[in-house]
Amino acid sequence: MRIRSILAYIAAGVVTLALPSIVMAHTKVVASTPAQGTTVARPKQVRLTFSEALLPPTVATSIVMTAMPGVKNHGEMVIRNFTSSWSDGNKTLTLMLRQPLRAGSYDVRWQAAGADGHRMTGKVSFNVS
Repeated sequence: MRIRSILAYIAAGVVTLALPSIVMAHTKVVASTPAQGTTVARPKQVRLTFSEALLPPTVATSIVMTAMPGVKNHGEMVIRNFTSSWSDGNKTLTLMLRQPLRAGSYDVRWQAAGADGHRMTGKVSFNVS
């Protein structure tokens, strides 16, 4: 009987130690095209692959031009001319642009809820030459 009690305490301890790492595993971007920090030539699509499947209605994305060559203090410009589609079991979001992005710096900002219901936000930044 004593051995069962000891094993039960050990099992409870292992579960307790493992639980925070399971709970802390939140949604994040694991791959993107264009890739984070790269410079590309006039892309017509942007792709984000997430660490887990998402429910498409919970995802909000925007493409924001943060700097334009030769223009000072122009602020941020939100690009609205794209459509979106999901693939890979709702892990990959593809944004198809109606026109290629012009030269400048961009952030793709996203917000989504993962399986645990916790809302996460992030961004992928890249440059267009």
